[in-house]
Amino acid sequence: MTPHLLVGNCSGFYGDRISAMREMLEGSLEDGRTLDVLTGDYLAELTMLILGKDTMKDPALGYARTHLRQLEDCLGLALERGTRIVSNAGGLNPAGLAAKVREVAQGLGLDVSVAHVEGDDLRERAAELGFEGALTANAYLGGFGIARALAAGADVVVTGRVTDASLVVGPAAAHFGWTPEQHHELAGAVVVGHVLECGTQATGGNFSGFRDLARAGVDLSVPLGFPVAEIEADGSSTITKQAGTGGAVTVDTVTAQLVYEIQSTRYLNPDVTTHLDTVRLEQTGPDRVRISDVVGSAPPERLKVCVNELGGWRNSIELVLTGLDIEAKADWVREQLSPRLAAESVTWNRAAGSSLDADTEEGASVLLRCTVKDSEPGPVAKAFTGPAVELALASYPGFTLTGPPGQPTPYGVYRAAYVDRSAVEHVVVLPDGTREVVADPTSFTEADHTVGLRPSPYPAPADTLNRRLPLGTFVHARSGDKGGDANLGLWVAHDGSPHYAARVTWLTKLISPRKVRELLPEAAALPDDAIEVHVLPTLGAVNVVLKGLLGEGVASSTRFDPQAKGLGEWARARTVHVQEGLL
Repeated sequence: MTPHLLVGNCSGFYGDRISAMREMLEGSLEDGRTLDVLTGDYLAELTMLILGKDTMKDPALGYARTHLRQLEDCLGLALERGTRIVSNAGGLNPAGLAAKVREVAQGLGLDVSVAHVEGDDLRERAAELGFEGALTANAYLGGFGIARALAAGADVVVTGRVTDASLVVGPAAAHFGWTPEQHHELAGAVVVGHVLECGTQATGGNFSGFRDLARAGVDLSVPLGFPVAEIEADGSSTITKQAGTGGAVTVDTVTAQLVYEIQSTRYLNPDVTTHLDTVRLEQTGPDRVRISDVVGSAPPERLKVCVNELGGWRNSIELVLTGLDIEAKADWVREQLSPRLAAESVTWNRAAGSSLDADTEEGASVLLRCTVKDSEPGPVAKAFTGPAVELALASYPGFTLTGPPGQPTPYGVYRAAYVDRSAVEHVVVLPDGTREVVADPTSFTEADHTVGLRPSPYPAPADTLNRRLPLGTFVHARSGDKGGDANLGLWVAHDGSPHYAARVTWLTKLISPRKVRELLPEAAALPDDAIEVHVLPTLGAVNVVLKGLLGEGVASSTRFDPQAKGLGEWARARTVHVQEGLL
């Protein structure tokens, strides 16, 4: 057994850079080492909905077809390098994808051992389990099915809906011989998996400090390299990237991914509960960040289920309002159009105000969007677009649309559910066709989301505040979605300031549910218990969860930013009082 397991990632979502698999297989670290395992994460709540719609057209589909294209190109190279490939690209049909991989290998004249993991798909039992009418219903599985497949000699493992981190937990457990009771080691691997899962988001992608990287000499015009982890037997690891690739690996880029789309300080996975408030990061060299001291405890007793349902039909138009009297123009067209709409749901959204005396027409304009939803396509088809178009010569001055009205499209509704483990049979199908049931853990921890919750009342920052500056002056942010909930991670930049510790204290005192409502007025209407602030002291961070801000999830949301991807950048642009001594 080698002292380190070298794991890389080549996909953060269904649609990521298709050349990344070849890049990762051809590349190496500075010392020439190549990957032991290459993972690919293709699934998200929205992806499951997309794959569900695929199966409605053809039951033989339901998997990420781009992954198959990558394997057609790279399978021989992976075997030559001795790199094993583990992905969740199987989606709703891992057995089907595994069969396709064997076909590809046969066509290429390659002898490849292929295994797959299944049992997550609960569609056939949806009504029995309370998910009647679900298009998809998939339990999140752990990593020990993957571990068993690798131990049995699989070169390629494809799964359905395992957790993103399971793609790393499985190979690490197989390599080091971990048992389900080694919670600290498993928790360390979960953290690694969480850092790797979104690909280049760990190497500078979507990073609020991108200008700092540029000032430090990082060439951001080069395609960002995908992350690599050197995992050790105790679960500790070092995050890095391959030689000659773009981007950077710093404490801040790794923190950015760590605080992404999490809930409380307890990160619940099927194999272990990971205590995120114990994670320690250290820059040990250029593009090398060490992760250590991760504490784990027994996993939760129930498994999370991703449920997608067909919600109905939707359509939208965008009207352009230009120049003076923007509010009056918006009011007039709303008054004209709204009475003629029969859809069950009508939502109006307007972009920010235009500039007076603007140098361009676009700068003098704002967009007014009307989105309609209904259980039937009729009210959001011609019954919606017809009245809108008929106003072209009969409404506000300068009436125009950004494009011709489109046809209605179906939308989905996401919800998270939970089932007892006894309702799920975690199965691994080995390369020889043998089917094995993966045993459940023997001990469990009751989920406690109050751990790390910001105390209330909590002393506010001192009265010596005397400058009003953007929150992002020395605070980074990363935000995203978990179904209908938005997640906002804020942390103090590691910029070499001697005031780092004082800044962390300031941030943890500043960010409260009340302050969140002030910073993000769109969250003001949320119920009192819908905004949570969790403190992550070892990361110099706070994690904010805004429950219900995104409605019924990205596929259904009518928000301007339905996945809350820009929420963190909005927060950083808002001004707050900052003590002179922190600057």
